[in-house]
Amino acid sequence: MNAELVTELEVRAHLTARARIVSALGPLTALAGIGWALLQPYRITLLHPRGQTFLFVEPPLLVIAVGLFFHFVIAPGLLEDLEDERATPR
Repeated sequence: MNAELVTELEVRAHLTARARIVSALGPLTALAGIGWALLQPYRITLLHPRGQTFLFVEPPLLVIAVGLFFHFVIAPGLLEDLEDERATPR
């Protein structure tokens, strides 16, 4: 096994509480959007588009999209900053 991969695995195992919270925000938000869509399916007019013009601008779908955007675009930078903050001595 490559030594770099082992080092990365060890670093990932030692996430701080803040890093765990940041990494969980995106998936939890997307999961909340899915739950919202399942609990209130009438909010998604994709199922019954009676005169609706903006089909993909639905609140549950937007919540899912924001959760995924946060997880894949914003969270990696935040986690990197948190790791850099933890690595630098005070």
